[in-house]
Amino acid sequence: MLVDDYFPVAIFALVALLIPFVAIFTGKLFRPTKHAELRETTYECGERPIGVAQIQFHVQFYIYAIIFVAFDIVTVFLLIWAMSFEGLSDIAKISAIAFLVIMLAGVFYSLKKEKILWI
Repeated sequence: MLVDDYFPVAIFALVALLIPFVAIFTGKLFRPTKHAELRETTYECGERPIGVAQIQFHVQFYIYAIIFVAFDIVTVFLLIWAMSFEGLSDIAKISAIAFLVIMLAGVFYSLKKEKILWI
């Protein structure tokens, strides 16, 4: 009885595992093998590239990215916790508040250091 119940699930799992391999094999079978020289260059909106494509970015952009992730995480978790705050246990509430304090401390530290002047 139990085997009959899970037989459709097993077939679904087998098909789900086979699809990526079939797709990769089909792609290898039909793709062109000879590449043009222009195809191997860096794409810049249809124009021929000028100079090297590997440039260095200023460290300040990475700081923006890290602070954006901190804002994003705080915002997402605030929304989830606000919707279910009444149903949480005391330990969960304390953990949520501690997490927010740590994340907001990082954000306020970056504001204090004036690393992000675009806010």
